[in-house]
Amino acid sequence: MSGWIAVAGLGPGDERLVTDEVRAALAEATDVVGYIPYVARVAPRDGLTLHPSDNRVELDRAGHALDMAGEGKRVVIVSSGDPGVFAMASALFEALEERPDAQAYDIRILPGITAMLAAASRLGAPLGHDFCAINLSDNLKPWELVEHRLRLAAQAGFAMAFYNPRSKSRPHQFARALEILREEAGPETLISFARAVTTPEEALNTVTLGEATPEMADMRTVVIVGNRDTRRVGRFVYTPRSAR
Repeated sequence: MSGWIAVAGLGPGDERLVTDEVRAALAEATDVVGYIPYVARVAPRDGLTLHPSDNRVELDRAGHALDMAGEGKRVVIVSSGDPGVFAMASALFEALEERPDAQAYDIRILPGITAMLAAASRLGAPLGHDFCAINLSDNLKPWELVEHRLRLAAQAGFAMAFYNPRSKSRPHQFARALEILREEAGPETLISFARAVTTPEEALNTVTLGEATPEMADMRTVVIVGNRDTRRVGRFVYTPRSAR
């Protein structure tokens, strides 16, 4: 088997934030697979076949990539942000577990800049102390577990970054998340909404939990909640490195 698979992070949106390592893998690839809008970010060229697919077929996509690598092709699976953060690296390894020849594949995970970290840099340093990242979608886990993790993270004093906060199919859940956060972290805690970071549509908004409304977030928004020490300085938001 002479083919390989690279799982590559394309970063949060600005092409300048794609790493040279990822660019080199794409230049060598014979095939690129991924969610439709991510594959659309890859420029077509002679000798490259693009395989866009829907958002909820991650395991099928990973299996297809493994099949092509087994045929000797050089395959790049593209994700936005970093492929190891709520993205395709985990799905590839899940599919790999079903293969009897798992050791035979040449697999490389190529990191990228996550939307969470890009958003934090635009805001200042809201993740400057202990923090956690939570995917608020209940597509792959029960909503009860999401609520449980939110409550415990807020009680523990973590700053938090939320992916997939609100969609048309589940508009009520983010309202419930805000209720839990107000209960556990207090209404004066700062919450920031960073939409479409590093793109021309970028928009930043920081308010208190008491002022936050569900409509401030959508699927293109990363939400960052501070802890009780998080504060403003000028136009920036930061969490001190020391905890009281």
